[in-house]
Amino acid sequence: MAETAQALLDYIGMCTSPCHTAEVSAARLKEAGFQELALSGMWELTTGGRYFLKGYDSALLAFVVGERSGGLRIAAAHTDFPCFRLKPKAGMERDGYGLLNVEPYGGMILRSWLDRPLSLAGKVVLRGKDAFHPEGKLVDFERPLFTIPGLAIHMDREVNEKGELNPQKDMLPLARLSAHAEAGDDGGEDEEAGTKDFFLEWLSDELMVSSQDILSYELSAYPVEDGCMMGLGEEFISSPRLDNLTSAKACLEGILASAPAEGIRLIALFDHEEVGSRTKQGAASGLLMQVLERIYLSLSKPREELFADIAKGFLLSVDVAHGLHPNHPDKSDPALRPLLGGGVVLKQAASQSYAGDAEAVAIVRSLCEEHGIPWQNFVNRSDSKGGSTLGSIASALVSMRAMDIGVPILAMHSARELMGAADQEALEKLLKVFLK
Repeated sequence: MAETAQALLDYIGMCTSPCHTAEVSAARLKEAGFQELALSGMWELTTGGRYFLKGYDSALLAFVVGERSGGLRIAAAHTDFPCFRLKPKAGMERDGYGLLNVEPYGGMILRSWLDRPLSLAGKVVLRGKDAFHPEGKLVDFERPLFTIPGLAIHMDREVNEKGELNPQKDMLPLARLSAHAEAGDDGGEDEEAGTKDFFLEWLSDELMVSSQDILSYELSAYPVEDGCMMGLGEEFISSPRLDNLTSAKACLEGILASAPAEGIRLIALFDHEEVGSRTKQGAASGLLMQVLERIYLSLSKPREELFADIAKGFLLSVDVAHGLHPNHPDKSDPALRPLLGGGVVLKQAASQSYAGDAEAVAIVRSLCEEHGIPWQNFVNRSDSKGGSTLGSIASALVSMRAMDIGVPILAMHSARELMGAADQEALEKLLKVFLK
């Protein structure tokens, strides 16, 4: 269990943005002999082949082709997580301080981000050989760069009773002391606004390029502190980004271990689940269906065979679940109360916000019972809307039977979340069994 937990922490530590999650996962696949494909290239696939491709830098799909025709099994997760994203022209000077202009990405617990050392990771796009060929560069600064300071209780006496935070007013990261900046070092000139951006100048110095060559960026703030095992018996994992890197890693381990005698096994790590999935690399796009069609075309299989395999196929949508909170047990259903350490959670909702039907539940339950994998059920309280994930979206576009599963966690969407260490082992075992 400790080995699996540490491997998860190592993976999370490297996956500091959706682009990094795709890149780190791609490196593992390459090491294991998977061949990289390009969406813009021509494919020549063979039976027994192992392949992967990245979708617009922040999504990744990988698949294994069996020696014979047969079933289609897909496991899907997402690479993104709630965080703060930098706006264009991020540097702002105010009252002797240099602040960063940010916006929330996804449904964040804002207070959990206060007073933490934060760094930046993501993608910077530089001027290329022409307008249609800019140069993308992955960056991770891997050190404390700024923080979002909370207001002292002496100045906010009702903070423990109210504590409401305004994202634009209260959540701007402090990046530097402007009064200590050297003369002439206020940043690059913004031609449109006629003002200077100290962040752009800092970024150009870090990358050793001209500020005029930085055309755009997608940069996420992330907590610098590493995740850890904790508890009196080290039975917990405390870490940023458990939602949903627990699932991304389990899908990755599943496809790495896959060697089907027949059929196709595929994982899809989509981006933008936290903001609705409706993007070119999200679960609500045509990306999955496009890749499936190209696989069958390259293998000289008729389109009718693809549709038949989809109809008898199965999709696991893998995302975290809500565990029973020890201080708020009333927030859970009175009968179905998943515990941290209790195993994989089968998530159900009459509203179909979670994908699944009676047959799907029976299939996953049977897999767990046949292989000694602990499992438990989750439904929302009847008076609570709860969340949703990508399962219903993806299975509506690629019309196949699907089931939502995941590990139970506490403090979901906090800057730091908590899970049972044993649950990652159970989840990875299920994905290996499903994709074998």
